[in-house]
Amino acid sequence: MLEYDPYAELARLKHFPAMTVTSADFENGRPVPKECWGAGMGGADRSPQLSWSEAPEGTRSFALSCFDPDAPTGSGFWHWAVYDLDPSVTSLDADAGNGTAGALPAGAVTLPNEARTERYIGSAPPAGTGVHRYFYVVDALDVSHLDLAPGSTPAVLGFNRHFHSLARGILIGTASSD
Repeated sequence: MLEYDPYAELARLKHFPAMTVTSADFENGRPVPKECWGAGMGGADRSPQLSWSEAPEGTRSFALSCFDPDAPTGSGFWHWAVYDLDPSVTSLDADAGNGTAGALPAGAVTLPNEARTERYIGSAPPAGTGVHRYFYVVDALDVSHLDLAPGSTPAVLGFNRHFHSLARGILIGTASSD
């Protein structure tokens, strides 16, 4: 397993006070449940339940994403990216990322993932690639809306949220098919 932590690298560029991100589905550093795996790997492509706290004063929205830096691509793999979550939202139910209307709170925008679908896609670590880490990241932003072009990539969201982040929380799940 690679030990590269993209968020530690970003923290070298700009300090982000910590928020707490938890899940009723798994503990930090532990495996994500099989329901949160990709359908092609025996899962249900179900986004996990997520909660976050300790957003600082001045938070006007949240952005969240799920990223696997251990995917054998050279650039990682984005499983989910959502922004413009109202600052009153501090949790999402399991399966909120299913892509159906009303699953996410009003106003939230989901960007296409690596499969180019506007929804959560579950863990799918290829055999022989070891343990993968899934970074579920929530940022408190100083703006109520990020002006991103429709169909923007999660990396574009990451670039824009970096400059508007007031705080960041990270929850890491794992999965391996080895």
